[in-house]
Amino acid sequence: MPEALKVTALEYDLVVIGSGPAGQKCSIAAAKASKRVAVIDRTVMMGGVSVHTGTIPSKTLREAIFQLTGFAVKAMYGNESRGRGDLSVQDLSSRVNAIVERETRVVRAQLKRNGVAIYQGGAHFLDDHTVEVQGDSEGIRVKGEKILIACGTRPAHSPEIPFDNHRIVDTDHLSGVGRIPREIIVVGAGVIGLEYASFMAALGADVTLIDQRPVVLEFVDREIVEALLYHLRQLGVTFRLGEKVAQVGIDTKRDFVFAELESGKKVHGDTLIYAVGRQANGDQVHLEAAGLVPDSRGRVKVNEFFQTEVPHIYAAGDVIGFPALASTSMEQGRLAASHMFQIPFEHMPELLPYGIYTIPEISMVGQTEETLTSNRVPYEVGRAKYSELAKSMMLGDETGMLKLLFDRQTRKLLGVHALGQRATEIIHIGQAVLFYGGSVEYFRDMVFNYPTLAEAYKVAALDGLNKL
Repeated sequence: MPEALKVTALEYDLVVIGSGPAGQKCSIAAAKASKRVAVIDRTVMMGGVSVHTGTIPSKTLREAIFQLTGFAVKAMYGNESRGRGDLSVQDLSSRVNAIVERETRVVRAQLKRNGVAIYQGGAHFLDDHTVEVQGDSEGIRVKGEKILIACGTRPAHSPEIPFDNHRIVDTDHLSGVGRIPREIIVVGAGVIGLEYASFMAALGADVTLIDQRPVVLEFVDREIVEALLYHLRQLGVTFRLGEKVAQVGIDTKRDFVFAELESGKKVHGDTLIYAVGRQANGDQVHLEAAGLVPDSRGRVKVNEFFQTEVPHIYAAGDVIGFPALASTSMEQGRLAASHMFQIPFEHMPELLPYGIYTIPEISMVGQTEETLTSNRVPYEVGRAKYSELAKSMMLGDETGMLKLLFDRQTRKLLGVHALGQRATEIIHIGQAVLFYGGSVEYFRDMVFNYPTLAEAYKVAALDGLNKL
């Protein structure tokens, strides 16, 4: 290398690419073990996709819909009309922006408080130990004994979709829509597509949800999924499953967006939201220079310790693929740091909870009926309907249910599934009992506060035990 081009690299025990949930938890865990840590991320993305375009914005949007539309109140007092009035996406965005700004400050403060160096800009590998920062901290090079790739994802785009960020948008550009459209087409019935379809339906829009797969949320208990789809239909969502989109465009004469399906059907609306998966950003950090190759969707392959094929380079979070949840990414980051620096840790991968923030929300932990059946485990089911609970009536939610799966012989709890308000909160009661190998009889014998949604555990346990 010519003398003029030589740049001294700053040396660290760990260099983390990305400040999202995985990057945060890995860097802080390493810093607490007295390691020298640097985090690289773009200025506008401190906190990662989770804070700026993913988890925090979408869940804040969900809460804003409940508050600004009086959705729960109307359900409680029998007003079935969900008029959107003059409500716009910008009205909702103002709530979202305030939370995003606060969370960004929190992330930055946490990293600084733990002595983590922050470099702002894009990251590019120069070799398997050296990363160059491009952008705000232009020209800086950092060298890491260990490196974590936690650079997240972006919305997947198809070259056939004419995005204009106004009427044909991805989930990062919903703020460009303006007024809440009367009719919306959502392409993609994964977690993100289902969430946004339910949000828009709750705002009073007529939603058509299209997906080429005949079944949605395959990893979720079928009874819970069927109940979710029923309630989404009640909200005004029309499903076109097993249908592939052939063409998308705008009919300027009649002023609508259309989606032509391969079956010959044609769907039209005011706006189209494209939510067909995410593209991992592994293809944007020059992995080849480190001896790694991302797959066609930009994902990085790892082993059970989150190591890549280059042993001192780890990857965690959405960039490694499923389940791509903020909660699981946090745990992956912590575990990666623990393995890198021989920090003692425990991990219970079979007890990772899932939360899907549709309206109504669903959550699960442990086994499903489908996995138990395929493994020939004799099980029984206990159910509690929200309509049986005083608390749910107070909340205006008659749609929910809690479902417990347990071994018929030993009474050991095997799985917990919830649908309805605060499902993602109450699931952790079941998670704790699963972790300790507890019996469904625990719920029968314990006293629960009354009235609460947690009381559903006792109701479901009694229902299941009565079947034995």
